[in-house]
Amino acid sequence: MIIRGSFGNLFGAFRGQNLRTLFRQSPEELVIALVLLALMAGVVAYVVRLYFTYFYAEQFTRYPTPIAKSLRRAIYYSNYRPDPKLALKYWRLALEQCDQHHLDPFSDDVTGIKIQLAAWLEKIGNYDGAIKVLETLLSDCKRWVELMETSVKEGKVAQNEATLLPPSNLLPDTREGKANTKPETLWGKRTRLLGKCVGISVKLGELYADEHVLKEEKAHERLTWAVETALGEFRRRTVEGLKEGEGQWMNAEAIGGALESLGHSYERKGQFHLALPLFFQALRLCQDQCHMAVLMNNLAISFAQHPLHAPYETLEGILPATEKEGESSPTPKQQTREELLESAKRWAKNAYQHAKEPTGDKRTPECDEACAVALINLGDIAVLTGSADEARRRYEKGLNLSKKLGFPEGLKQAEAGLRQLAQ
Repeated sequence: MIIRGSFGNLFGAFRGQNLRTLFRQSPEELVIALVLLALMAGVVAYVVRLYFTYFYAEQFTRYPTPIAKSLRRAIYYSNYRPDPKLALKYWRLALEQCDQHHLDPFSDDVTGIKIQLAAWLEKIGNYDGAIKVLETLLSDCKRWVELMETSVKEGKVAQNEATLLPPSNLLPDTREGKANTKPETLWGKRTRLLGKCVGISVKLGELYADEHVLKEEKAHERLTWAVETALGEFRRRTVEGLKEGEGQWMNAEAIGGALESLGHSYERKGQFHLALPLFFQALRLCQDQCHMAVLMNNLAISFAQHPLHAPYETLEGILPATEKEGESSPTPKQQTREELLESAKRWAKNAYQHAKEPTGDKRTPECDEACAVALINLGDIAVLTGSADEARRRYEKGLNLSKKLGFPEGLKQAEAGLRQLAQ
């Protein structure tokens, strides 16, 4: 009643006679009041539109009503009114309701909830919780794939059978590009889940390597499995051919990302000779010029820190063999320290050149940061070759560019290099 009376008084003041009286008495104040009211109305309309556009979008309305309601609340308490206890309560409730409504636990819609939950746990600093969610999901998906493959070996499922799976209890997805999706086959589900396993394993590798966790052996184990699985599946398809309904495997960008992550793992272990071929393969698969510059910087670092033996002699056993039967890979000649540093310098210069070229929409912050990193890498290489003046010049350029970009990591590295020269 109080609210109704307040609005009644407010709108009563803007009736015909009252409006003319107010305009004669205080025209400026009236105009300001009308503008403020218009702005308030616009804000209210925007908020209402945002609410219905987001919380009643296809991503929610596909679920049964109780699940959709729990998901809306989980996201609200995760992002809009942060309350970890309530958010966790509704994330868990949504997953419990998925079981109660007999949704396929391996569908993208259900696994997607678990992945969002893990991302939120990581965001609030609960790394152990995020790892636990992803490890459980990875284990479940791997178990399904293993059971399916065992069934094929035992003859329970035909090698080329395009068995259509029963529909889920979700409403049809009418989003663009999804409306006419064909029913999933058994082999198609294997492809989807195996690809998801690779992606989850890469993410787990990153989480285990995070400074808040620092379980490097676990990180390396997950990343190695991801790369071996991604390349092993690619090789299987090349040898056996594509099964009916199997669908496409991971794209080049995704495989390259897994190779790069494993390369960084070897970097952290100080095994630059093992990181090098992985970065080369990732660069070969990369399509984005800014990220190509990042990979070139990684190659420069690996060459600069490379031990004195052939760069590819330790690659065997890490990646699946690609040579034909009866053939062996040629043994590269052993490089000197000077040759390795020259290669490092060449790759750092390539990185700088590639990072400078993109313009307009193609240029991203990754390009700018790659320029700064390349300059600092050139400074590091100059130190190793005994060129102090060149090193100082490179560090100063990298320092100035890092300041301009607001790039703290570059700033830190350049300052450390200059301090080392001053000693």
